[in-house]
Amino acid sequence: MIKANDPDLHSWIEIAPDSNFPIQNLPFGIFTTPDRDPRVGVAIGEYILDLCVLGQQDFFVLIDMDPNVFHRPYLNDFIALGKPVWRAVRNRVSELLQNNNSEISGNSNLIRECLVRQDEAELLMPVRVQNYTDFYSSMEHATNVGSMFRDPENALLPNWKHLPVGYHGRASSIVVSGTDVYRPKGQTKAPDAPSPTFGPTQQLDFELEVAFITGKESHLGEAITTYEAEDYIFGLVLFNDWSARDIQMWEYVPLGPFLAKSFASSVSPWVVMLDALEPFRVKGPEQNPKPLPYLEVLGSRNFDIKLEVLLQPENGIENSISRSNSKYLYWNINQQLAHQSSNGCNIQVGDLYASGTISGPDKSSYGSMLELTWRGTQPLQLSDNSTRQFINDYDTVIMRAYGEHNGIRIGFGEVRTKVLPAL
Repeated sequence: MIKANDPDLHSWIEIAPDSNFPIQNLPFGIFTTPDRDPRVGVAIGEYILDLCVLGQQDFFVLIDMDPNVFHRPYLNDFIALGKPVWRAVRNRVSELLQNNNSEISGNSNLIRECLVRQDEAELLMPVRVQNYTDFYSSMEHATNVGSMFRDPENALLPNWKHLPVGYHGRASSIVVSGTDVYRPKGQTKAPDAPSPTFGPTQQLDFELEVAFITGKESHLGEAITTYEAEDYIFGLVLFNDWSARDIQMWEYVPLGPFLAKSFASSVSPWVVMLDALEPFRVKGPEQNPKPLPYLEVLGSRNFDIKLEVLLQPENGIENSISRSNSKYLYWNINQQLAHQSSNGCNIQVGDLYASGTISGPDKSSYGSMLELTWRGTQPLQLSDNSTRQFINDYDTVIMRAYGEHNGIRIGFGEVRTKVLPAL
């Protein structure tokens, strides 16, 4: 067992039982405060442990690394050091936070220096995203979309069960939780209109996704196997792939999503390490037909992570509108990375790979408004008696996620985004 995952560990920091960030989690992120420039931190309970401060005071001296790597505006330099270093740092942080360790807890001045309340800090983009791929890996979602727009009897396209379908997206418009996004404009064409028009989307949608971040480079021309994939994966985040459905419908033939997706995507600020998710491994859905050899996997490669979407109108309360689970994904992260690199495409540190919308088997678990309202024909009713076919201006969409095993909750925090009117 990975030392930092021990369910019997307890911290000298008081942590609520339902916290996303117990000592068994320790996700990494980037934060700043009025008196601290951007730097690497670890979430613990309601606090952030400042690794920059600890590095400057030689708390990581036994790990072969330059502690200045924690004084950076992105995690890229740290995660480029590789999996042995990630694991060693997480284990060392766990050791320092344990209730039987006084290296920090016995020094009140050091506590004041290295612990910052999360609500007093600004959380920033955790990585500088080099490249962004969005997959289409939920069979339930793909079936729903195929049923809506094509033939319900042949909802999945012929290639879908043979490879993880994906497209190369726009990295520059990925923003961290808490960043407002503007309603995009684009071309749309009504079915009965003779020609398209240009203007704000009338069908703004979210997509409930998780994404993984790579921390190891491959060379142009070489492929990564499904068995090697996890050596390249640093951790996972929550991801909202904003979509303008009416723009998408008009533009996507023949080359797929473009302006309907590239205006914004939102990511959670804490990166939960793959190590921390070990207790939540489960087998994925049976794959039939059997994948080609380069996509075959052994063992449990899916994760039992509960996902929730909430919609909050302006000056209103949060409405839970979807509860799904990442275990439903047909194509897992090992297969996604293996397929991405199978043609020799080189992988870079800080690449982000999103799962595609994660929908479950029933309506309450659908991961987009497109499905929840069945293309707007079955509007959702909110607690204030208003209804939604898609997302309105000034609505806030919140996504949350956690896994729970043996009384230990490993959470992702949230990705929260407010929609502003088109400029």
